[in-house]
Amino acid sequence: MPLLLIDLDNTLVDRDAAFREAASGFLAEHALPGTELDWLTTLDASGYTPREDVARAMVERYALPEAPVRRLLDDGVAEHVTLTDATRRALVGARAHGWTCVIVTNGRVAQQERKIRGTGLDRLVHAWVVSEAVGHKKPAPEIFQAAADAAGAPLHGAWVIGDSPHADIRGAIGIDARSVWVSGGRLWGEAGYRPTRVAPDAATAIRVGVHEGP
Repeated sequence: MPLLLIDLDNTLVDRDAAFREAASGFLAEHALPGTELDWLTTLDASGYTPREDVARAMVERYALPEAPVRRLLDDGVAEHVTLTDATRRALVGARAHGWTCVIVTNGRVAQQERKIRGTGLDRLVHAWVVSEAVGHKKPAPEIFQAAADAAGAPLHGAWVIGDSPHADIRGAIGIDARSVWVSGGRLWGEAGYRPTRVAPDAATAIRVGVHEGP
């Protein structure tokens, strides 16, 4: 069975929208101005800023106890993340066409698995791997091999789908796989390498991989 290796955050689910919703609730709960949302979003940097750095900056800026800040960072995104009907249908269609679908995500196991189970992705994919569990982060080839092993499928002929040029598209190049970059309306900015295909969203990207075949 051919293999689709699919990123989670800002690919299968809109992680940034979930963070903004959680952060808006945090600001309201603590009587902080809504104008702080842009600062929080910039600080978070789509989850790429280390969690400890985000927590420290928030505690210093808002003079709050650490506990509510930790709750936001540990649980906020997972509580608000959703799966679109279009993405759900694309995954169902990929499986119906004989593809093995595996989520490959950087992050912490507890947080990422909560997103996967909470959105029902656990019932739509064959397996998932989280960097914390396997000891390797994308774009390292080892995490993609772990994903293939988890699904009992070969890497040969795989497609990698994701929104990150570095983690996902460079990762695909490292395992000699084809790739679809989920652009979200952005322009490709890397001069040294390119994805095989570009799609605006995960649902379209999944259909591209399935249509073009292994």
